Amino acid sequence: MEIDYSEINYLQDPSWQALQADYEQFLLSMTGPTVIDVTGLNTNKCRVITTLLQGNEPSGLIALHRWLVTNVNQRLPQTNLRFIICSVEAASKSPLFSKRFIEGSKDINRCFVTTEQKADLKALGNAPTQPGCFERAKLIEHAIREVNPEMVIDLHNACSPSPCFAVSASVTTETLSLASFFCQTLILSDLKLGALMEQDFACPCITIECGGSNDEQSHEVAFAGIDHIANCENIGYIHQEKNVEVIYRPLRLRLKEGVNLSYAEHDEGHRGITLKKNIECFNFGGINQDEMIGWVDGNGIENLILLDKNDNNIIDEYFYTRNNLLVSRQNLRIFKASTNKAIALNDCLFYVVKHHNNEG
Repeated sequence: MEIDYSEINYLQDPSWQALQADYEQFLLSMTGPTVIDVTGLNTNKCRVITTLLQGNEPSGLIALHRWLVTNVNQRLPQTNLRFIICSVEAASKSPLFSKRFIEGSKDINRCFVTTEQKADLKALGNAPTQPGCFERAKLIEHAIREVNPEMVIDLHNACSPSPCFAVSASVTTETLSLASFFCQTLILSDLKLGALMEQDFACPCITIECGGSNDEQSHEVAFAGIDHIANCENIGYIHQEKNVEVIYRPLRLRLKEGVNLSYAEHDEGHRGITLKKNIECFNFGGINQDEMIGWVDGNGIENLILLDKNDNNIIDEYFYTRNNLLVSRQNLRIFKASTNKAIALNDCLFYVVKHHNNEG
């Protein structure tokens, strides 16, 4: 299928017929990224929710479809709502919701870069590839900016079991309150990856990681959050639904280029790095100081990259080797650890932060 990266479709107050029989049929009825506008009581304000930036993260679409079906011809939301469904082609590939992005394409949530960032990349001889993906990111960004939103929420999933958490580039009353509609943890991130959340929309903007993509509870979290947002009168100050813990500035643990990655229950002598097969369990409880999480070959932690904000590799502040074991030097919190090898290699093994950082 040839993808038209210049296409974006618009639906206004969709009917029962347009919403199809279920969310899967609804997805398959779309020919590309789709903007759904819902008229609210106050038509001078608009709230934006994006979903399916990555095609294997379905909770936002499932929850959005359920909310639309539930609210057809029912009560109006407090303000206009704009929902943007992004990587429709990737999500529609069989089996549904199995592809993060189309093969030969690029993760759209790494394509939201400024003109200045593109110029810097070109100056370094690293011009962006797959220009169509950057064009699509611009279309999505324009669809957000054209309604001057009072908030933007980007719904995601982890590919593996995980608690729900929020991510934001700033911590304010508004971001904490919005996060509280979904979860009890907000990560303050200053990472620059080309993600939607990093853009300045002159309003609160947060990412919600709803939990594992195959977890029914993740879909429930997304639905409840959308319903809260739709029915909240004023987001200038929102009463927090629950206390929100703030975790500061996680780093991305990655493999160096060409290093082999394996998963196992015990040491099988693989080259490169081998992580414990149950690495996903650490998403819930963290890693204790001196706890083993895997095995290394003769290159030890030289296989790994953990860059600080100055692009220094500080891997030895967080991990060390004991014989051929990979061991934590600190009490750590980790996020989005997965046994999905493709994602671990293309993105990162997981996000990590020293445990005491969450004290403020």
